[in-house]
Amino acid sequence: MESYLTLLLPIVVIQLILLGTALVGCVRAEHTLGPRWLWVVIIFCISIIGPILFFVIGKRREI
Repeated sequence: MESYLTLLLPIVVIQLILLGTALVGCVRAEHTLGPRWLWVVIIFCISIIGPILFFVIGKRREI
């Protein structure tokens, strides 16, 4: 049981950090690729991949 906890704890911490930063980034972003509410759903529903997708393709970068 303890070995599972030591394996899962870093993954859970990484997931929570990604979730928080992606949500803050989504709220603060001036422009997103698609509706903002859809990105919030993607960030919450697709565990670790959702926040990464938002940072890679969701935020529009102004040049």
